[in-house]
Amino acid sequence: MIASTFFKQKQKTIKNEISFSGIGLHSGEKSQVTIKPSEVNSGINFIRTDVSDVNKNALIMALWHNVSSTTLSTTISNGDVSVSTIEHLMSALSGMHIDNVLILIDGPEVPIMDGSSKPFVELFEKAGLVKQGEYRRILKVIKEVEVSNGDSLVKILPSNYFSIDFEIVFDSHLINSQSCQLQLINGNYKSDVASARTFGFEKDVQKLREKGYALGGSLENAVVVGDNNILNTGGLRFKDEFVRHKILDSIGDLYLAGYPVQGYFSGKKSGHYLNNQLLNKLLSDHSNFEII
Repeated sequence: MIASTFFKQKQKTIKNEISFSGIGLHSGEKSQVTIKPSEVNSGINFIRTDVSDVNKNALIMALWHNVSSTTLSTTISNGDVSVSTIEHLMSALSGMHIDNVLILIDGPEVPIMDGSSKPFVELFEKAGLVKQGEYRRILKVIKEVEVSNGDSLVKILPSNYFSIDFEIVFDSHLINSQSCQLQLINGNYKSDVASARTFGFEKDVQKLREKGYALGGSLENAVVVGDNNILNTGGLRFKDEFVRHKILDSIGDLYLAGYPVQGYFSGKKSGHYLNNQLLNKLLSDHSNFEII
C-alpha cells in the first residue's frame, strides 16, 4: 500500500524552467519539451508550440475529461490538438507533489526517455521546487467507486491517505502474477516507483508496429520480455518491476483528477482505460467526493 501524506501542504511549482528532448515511444517522432513555473491554482497545462494555425487552440489542460485515447498510453486533447503518452510525466509531477507547471511541447508525444519517470524526477530535483502562497486542494473520496471490464477491475475507496496497490497477471513464466503494496513515505517515490520501466513482449513488437505503435520503442526505453529471458542488458531494476510500472502509470492517470487524491486505489489486471473510466464515474457524481 502506498500512503502519501500531503495535508496542510502548500502548493508547489518548479523554481527554474527545464528543457529536454527525445523520441516518442509510439510515434517515433522527436520532440522538445520545456517546463516552466506556473502561478498558484493554475494546475498542469500543456501547450503545443508547433501549432501555427491561429484557428486552433494549442492549450490542453491535463484533466480527466480531456482524455481522448487510452490505447497503450494516455492521450489528452482539446479537440484541435493532442499530446500522448503523458502518464509518466504526470506520475513524476504527482510523486514530487508539483501542482502548477506549464509544459511546452513541439510535437504530438511526450518523449519516452528511459521508459520510466526517473529522468523527470531528476530534472525536477535539478530545477528545484518552491512553495506557493496557498494550500493544496485535495480531492477526498467519500464513497467507494468501482469500474470493471471482464476480469479487469479498478476501485477507489475512502481513506485517510492516498493509497495504491496493484495486481497483474500475464501469460508469461517471466511475469506470471505479481502484486505490489508499498508505503510511499519520506520521498521514496523516487526509489520505489519512479525507475520502473514500461514493458512489452518481443512476440508483439511486429504486430504493434504494423498498427503504428511502438515505432520509437527500443531496449533503451522499455523492458522487452522474450520467450525465455529479459532481452535488456542488466535485466530488471526490480524483481517486480512490471507491477511497479503499473502503479507508476496509475499514479499519473489519477493525477488527471486535477487534484491530489485522498483515497485508496486498487487495480487488478487493468490499465489506462479503466483508470480514466474510474475518474469519470467518481467525478460525475458530487456525492462521491469533496474538495478540501
